[in-house]
Amino acid sequence: MKQAQNIDGIFLVDKPKGFTSHDIVSIARGALGTKKIGHCGTLDPNATGLLVLVVGIATKFSSHLTGTEKSYEGTIRLGAATSTYDAEGEILEQKPVPSLTLEQIDAAADQFRGVIQQVPPMVSAIKKDGVPLYKMARKGVEVEREARTVTISMLDIRSYNEPDIDFSVECSKGTYVRSIAHDLGQTLGCGAHLLELRRTGAGKFSVSDAVDGASLKSMPREDAREKLISLSQLLEIYTPAELGAARR
Repeated sequence: MKQAQNIDGIFLVDKPKGFTSHDIVSIARGALGTKKIGHCGTLDPNATGLLVLVVGIATKFSSHLTGTEKSYEGTIRLGAATSTYDAEGEILEQKPVPSLTLEQIDAAADQFRGVIQQVPPMVSAIKKDGVPLYKMARKGVEVEREARTVTISMLDIRSYNEPDIDFSVECSKGTYVRSIAHDLGQTLGCGAHLLELRRTGAGKFSVSDAVDGASLKSMPREDAREKLISLSQLLEIYTPAELGAARR
């Protein structure tokens, strides 16, 4: 058995639905033949899209790359609020969807643009007294969550085909797009949850440059390594100051 080789860089993966971020890290370790890999921002298993992996020395830049703005596109379904704020959760409340126009939905969405206070969903990795909220939620326990300041720099209501709203959003680190869906449903008076979500960008990286996660397991090692963004290439994308390199 060949020993894992130390390699460095950024590896972009287009995560398929049904995989956790940890699953993709594990698969990438095998594909690249190296152990030291982390990711910059978790994606829910039901979501797809860009997962930025840091490999080798590049893990030192993880906190700086994790803090970049993210972009998504997805679908919100009106008429049902769920326990997780997405399609994976238990339906807690169902209401008829009122007659709505795209303009009315866009007007309602305006309160979620800019710098806002957002209450995270109960099913999240945020900790309360050292315990992740999702572990409490599994036991049927719900606790009060503090609102957090997040920035929604763009929220575009692209189309509406009752009961589904297609949208795109650009937001700061720590934003829960599921909460936007849930809160918009409350504003419209009929409840809502996030039906589909795809991350299209993270900082200066785009999903269009990512490796297809579904084919990563079978990809020859040489091909996978060719997809690595080297440290020298990374410094052409980000300045040393943006990466916090001066602190190393």
